[in-house]
Amino acid sequence: MIQGQNMVAIGDLINLKYFLILEVIIIILLVISLSKIIISTVKRRLLQKATSKHQVSNIKIFTRMMNMTLYLVIILFAIFSFTGSLAGFGVVAGLLTAALGFALQKPITGIAAWIMVIVKRPFNIGDRIKIGEVKGEVYDISLTHIYIDEVGGLINTEELSGRNIMVPNYLLFEQSIINYTMINEYVLGEVETGITYESNLGKAMEIVEKIALKHTKEHIKSTKKELKIRVSMDTTGVKIKSRFFAPVKSIQKISSDITQDILLSISKQKDIKFASTYPPK
Repeated sequence: MIQGQNMVAIGDLINLKYFLILEVIIIILLVISLSKIIISTVKRRLLQKATSKHQVSNIKIFTRMMNMTLYLVIILFAIFSFTGSLAGFGVVAGLLTAALGFALQKPITGIAAWIMVIVKRPFNIGDRIKIGEVKGEVYDISLTHIYIDEVGGLINTEELSGRNIMVPNYLLFEQSIINYTMINEYVLGEVETGITYESNLGKAMEIVEKIALKHTKEHIKSTKKELKIRVSMDTTGVKIKSRFFAPVKSIQKISSDITQDILLSISKQKDIKFASTYPPK
């Protein structure tokens, strides 16, 4: 009789245990679902009010931090629920931390790098950056990777290549980071024109300066940085260099337009000839 009562008691305890587990799982699922709805709603409304790429970047990073915090709280709640005491919670949490620290050294370093990005803000979503040999525009920042629209790629250009690159966050502690657009969108560009020593140098300089000003005057006004014309000598002739500031995303087109106009204009001059390393006669 007593043995039967013990079996019933054990069965009741088992059923209670499974009931508590089911209760915890249901609570977790409800919290996740409700939190996801709230975070998505907040993100959508904030993005609708955003007026700059920096605000968009801040909103995306903020909502991702909210998601990470939510998951961390849920994990801690689940551990505490199943251990049933603070002592058991501490032991499990300690063992879990030690195991993860040993097995996930690079991912943990990546998380530390992600925190560095959040706090120090070396770049934002939409910035053009270079990490090591990878150059492009940041379109997402996750807990483990930086997602980049590659610039250049297989050819030497400042235009998007069409390829996407995932850069592990831990590399941010190992590679140099160049941000082309941290302060503003402008970078220094240069168009070089080579003419022979017998050419009319003064006239060539005037042509180059006039054409370069034509294509960069609005950027000169924005940056307050004047166009500079520099001259140097080479074994084949004289090099005339026009240096200017322009938005990094359009500097390739501006340089191309300046080069085309210089070619057409100088080709019409009888007293100016291109050096041998430049377009043939």
